[in-house]
Amino acid sequence: MRLIDLSVPVATGMPVYPGDPRVAIAPALSAATDGVNVLHLDMGSQSGTHVDAPFHIDDALPTLDQLPLERFWGRAVVVDARGAAPRSPLGPSLFEGAWPEGSLSEGRPRAADIVLVATGWSRHWGGEDYLAHPYLTPEAAELLVAAGIRTVGIDALSVDPTPADDFPAHRILCGAHAVIAENLTGLDPLLDAQTAGEPIEVSLLPLRLPAADGAPVRAVARVG
Repeated sequence: MRLIDLSVPVATGMPVYPGDPRVAIAPALSAATDGVNVLHLDMGSQSGTHVDAPFHIDDALPTLDQLPLERFWGRAVVVDARGAAPRSPLGPSLFEGAWPEGSLSEGRPRAADIVLVATGWSRHWGGEDYLAHPYLTPEAAELLVAAGIRTVGIDALSVDPTPADDFPAHRILCGAHAVIAENLTGLDPLLDAQTAGEPIEVSLLPLRLPAADGAPVRAVARVG
């Protein structure tokens, strides 16, 4: 068994969704002066590797603390979308062909409580190209919801295009009370493990923020 970190480092000036609060981290106390080292963190709830609660897109939907913990921890299947072009839509066909044991439209795939979409876009983290990521189509989001999937992650800034005037994939997933994890990184080893037949379990446990739209997470996969 081995653990794989799927999280980006939290640092001052790190990439954020356009318009979101900037991230700033600075010393608040020092061991030399105050007897302890303490950092001051200034960041938005959607900073870095994070999860969206349904409340993120609609006041009437569940907040982060209203979701069961099972949404944030479970068996995972990784879908390989690394060949996708910049700003390209990822449709249902990508997911239909991801599970050799059967069609996703026939029900939840075996050993999949969590679906992770590996676009490879995390390689652009920190650069302008990071905003030109592939994204889920509404039809793909509807397929995942119909299959009973309630946790979807992606190694990109959003499951919708960036920037966007509308968020159809968010609306469909969040409308089904699903959790969305964004800004994941390091999914390549999970694809290799999956090809080798190794089981994958993922933890996306967020900070316990009452009535929140989302929160940063230390995303970790357990393989084998």
